[in-house]
Amino acid sequence: MEKIPMTGAGFVALEEELRFRQQVERPRIIAAIAEARAHGDLSENAEYHAAKELQSLNEGRIAELEDKISRADVIDVSKLSGDIVKFGATVTLVDEDTEEEKVWQIVGDSEADAKAGRISISSPVARALIGKKQGSSVEVVTPKGARSFEIVAVRWA
Repeated sequence: MEKIPMTGAGFVALEEELRFRQQVERPRIIAAIAEARAHGDLSENAEYHAAKELQSLNEGRIAELEDKISRADVIDVSKLSGDIVKFGATVTLVDEDTEEEKVWQIVGDSEADAKAGRISISSPVARALIGKKQGSSVEVVTPKGARSFEIVAVRWA
């Protein structure tokens, strides 16, 4: 069973979503199914079929969350240090062509959110950065083509 690396915050978010789906969504969906059943003929009851579909999706997500939580390898980023990029690092990059600065934290797949500045460890940018030192230049092949970045800072939050 392969472990899934994630930060403490990512683990807590998974646990919260699991708790919500089990304690709030599941009872709400069961109540919706019961109400739809009360309307009679199930073969032509759109509400019933929609509620059953919701139940299936919710139960599938619960199983997925339980799997991720059981395989989680929680890494305490606050205990890491150094100037070499690795999982959990917050990296400040400068695009060598446009001089645009970007700040990314390298996190697990399930907690990645580019708009929030968190990229997956399996993304092309993160894979190119892992193992590099502060001050290094790195070339990344992205969907928009090859880009060169300089690693300006490596921080641990």
